[in-house]
Amino acid sequence: MTTTLYTNARIFTADTDPDASWTEALVVENGKITFAGTSAKARALAGPGAERVDLDGRLVVPGFIDSHTHLLMTGEALAKVELTSARTVGEIQARLAAARAAAPGAARVLGRGWLFDSVPDGRPTAAMLDAAVPDVPVYLDNNDYHSCWVNGAALAELGITRETPDPIGGRIVRDENGDATGLLLETAAQQIVWPHLASVTTDAERDAGLDRVFEAYLAAGVTGAVDMAFDEIGLATLERALQRHGGRLPMRLAAHWFISNTGDEAANTAQVRRAAELAARDFGPSFRVVGVKFVSDGVIDACTAAMHEPYFDGGNEGPIWPLDQLKPVLAAADAAGLQVAVHAIGDAASTIALDAIEHAINLNGPRERSHRIEHLEYAAPGTAERMAQLGVTASMQPVHTDSAVRENWDAMLGDERTERGFAWPEYEAAGALLAFSSDAPTAPHAALPNLYVATTRRSALDPSRGAVEPDLALPLANAIIHATRDSAQSVGDGATHGRLAAGYSADFAVIDADPFIEGNDVLLTARVLRTVVAGQDAYDAELSASGLAG
Repeated sequence: MTTTLYTNARIFTADTDPDASWTEALVVENGKITFAGTSAKARALAGPGAERVDLDGRLVVPGFIDSHTHLLMTGEALAKVELTSARTVGEIQARLAAARAAAPGAARVLGRGWLFDSVPDGRPTAAMLDAAVPDVPVYLDNNDYHSCWVNGAALAELGITRETPDPIGGRIVRDENGDATGLLLETAAQQIVWPHLASVTTDAERDAGLDRVFEAYLAAGVTGAVDMAFDEIGLATLERALQRHGGRLPMRLAAHWFISNTGDEAANTAQVRRAAELAARDFGPSFRVVGVKFVSDGVIDACTAAMHEPYFDGGNEGPIWPLDQLKPVLAAADAAGLQVAVHAIGDAASTIALDAIEHAINLNGPRERSHRIEHLEYAAPGTAERMAQLGVTASMQPVHTDSAVRENWDAMLGDERTERGFAWPEYEAAGALLAFSSDAPTAPHAALPNLYVATTRRSALDPSRGAVEPDLALPLANAIIHATRDSAQSVGDGATHGRLAAGYSADFAVIDADPFIEGNDVLLTARVLRTVVAGQDAYDAELSASGLAG
């Protein structure tokens, strides 16, 4: 039996008992914590044969759990041209031209993260991209991954013409002549662009992307994640990863199977049955399929989120999953014992999601269940209380309200609704479970800058910017708990992960600065020195810097 004693640390335990929030030593045996408490008692319990690790007074927190992310997309995004910080069309064009020049043999140029307010009138066109890269297809995912901006060569490669119909829940933006402008919204991106790019991506490229995202997460102190758009390609990639890693992945993963609205109830429920088959399969201790994911609306930045009241220009969008279509499929998932997660950014969408969840509860009868609503960027007053009553988790992403990307969001609503955007304290006050995550790659995956936004309502991308609704910021301890203990609980792992206490998995991060003492601003410069997963060092900054990390 391997025993490791960790001492000389400031350990934030995320315990449910506030009086037990801090301790100084851990004893770990075979991947689990057997004791958390004083150094003297820890030394006595560990015994003379234990391996001893002096943490030099550093801050230790539970391993972060990114409870809403997209693993393969994030791995791919880390290799694409970064465009979030490109705030003009000219800068976007320059970065694309440089990428083309750097890889003249590449079949395509791929980019990610552009913002609508970096483009004149928020209307990107293929011609703008053709001016920089006319000879090969260019595909640029928007910052929220609900739109794709393409050039003329990409439109041709996709076979999009005047006759190409808009898919359910999406739109091919067209000019006055009916020709595609180069902007594909919602399912037009997801059902036209994504499958095409998947068809030209090799398994080796996917495997490299997955390993890339594992490394990035572990370097950020993230020890667990929940994939929120899992599909057959992701499944095959994860199975290959399990083979490469001897049956245990570098970090703990859960997945929600993506349910696409085909417009046919039988086809939709068939997708639920596939998810149930996978949920019953034993993939080993590090991976499982836990539920299904519905995308019920779009995003506020593109005016595609379903709202009770119109946007600034008087327009609005209906839901991708109208209530009459969502109810039977969601109820089937609930009856199968699957966790349901519903993407709902607008207040009309979150109302529909709760109506469908309540219908499933009434139809299938009382039992233990823990469904979720994802994002909740703007929710109607009373939503938090209703979620608490129904036992529904609020899954939210602080980085989405980074003040550097909020201008367009505010402008699209254009009224007092902006004062209640991302209202995390409402969910705390109502008693609803609140889980924090990143939604990478729609936002940076790193945990510490995410906490900075949560605790300051300022920008991790541009710290010179002021705060947005600073009264909605959270205390640091609360933010860490939502990103660790509550995120674990959001997928049923609350009894084994997310805390540093006896009986819990030894998953934790050692940080070189202490925002509890130095203030929240150090979250922008703090580094993770060590990440431990199930009692084993999964990341060591010193070894990584020296090139010795495995």
